[in-house]
Amino acid sequence: MFSVTDGARQRLLGPVEFAMTYAGLSSTVHQVMAMVKPSTQVKVGVEAAGHYHRPVVDYRWPAGWEVLEFSPAHVAEQRRVAGRRRVKTDAIDLEAITELALAGRGQAVTAREACIGELTAWAHHRSRRVATRTATKNQLLGQLDRAFPGLTLTLPDVLGTKIGRLVAAEFADPARLRALGTNRLIRFAAAREVQLRRPLAQRLVAAAADALPTHDAAVAREVLATDLTLLAYLDAHVEAAETELAALLPLSPFATLTSVPGWAVGSGIELRCSAG
Repeated sequence: MFSVTDGARQRLLGPVEFAMTYAGLSSTVHQVMAMVKPSTQVKVGVEAAGHYHRPVVDYRWPAGWEVLEFSPAHVAEQRRVAGRRRVKTDAIDLEAITELALAGRGQAVTAREACIGELTAWAHHRSRRVATRTATKNQLLGQLDRAFPGLTLTLPDVLGTKIGRLVAAEFADPARLRALGTNRLIRFAAAREVQLRRPLAQRLVAAAADALPTHDAAVAREVLATDLTLLAYLDAHVEAAETELAALLPLSPFATLTSVPGWAVGSGIELRCSAG
């Protein structure tokens, strides 16, 4: 629904309903253009509604028209000022938006602010992948406990280290690690660009020699291999999302500098800051 009001608060058109389609919005714009002179300053006020208002905001409006986005909270407050706090209809909301626009309120929609939508999309994508990755890690560790009990006592953060990932991928069967021995394990890791110190290698071989696998260790290793493939896939998606976020943040209205020591891309457009 839309309405047209001039600077003197005189209603020129509406409220009029229109279809949320390209044809519907184009027809609406042509109606307004027929009513105003080409030199007239036109402000288009749109109430934010999650992602549902984005097609209207992102429409290619005529040159010179200023598009303003209004927070639903501000619109509700304006209804309260007008004595209609508990009454919410499209027509009443239009009156509130009109008053806010004439008062110079609203957030101007520019190309710079448009990247917020990109940031939000990548942040949500990253959050979903991180949540799935966490669940996958829990599943993976459960299978690893069945196949190689005691490994997490030697490597508390199995999935957070290169050697932990290597052992989970190649030596879920402790008998294989035990047969390999310390020296060959060190060489095996080095061939895969993983630096392994002898004391840790010795502890890993000792843990393998002392492990008591369960009866379902074989199937646990099969599931583990599948989980590791999925984990690598999720890691790649999270990394790709963080690359996109890092590129978008400096372009956002926040102009965040992720090069500052201790700052890094986190979930959404938030940052993590380490102490020290």
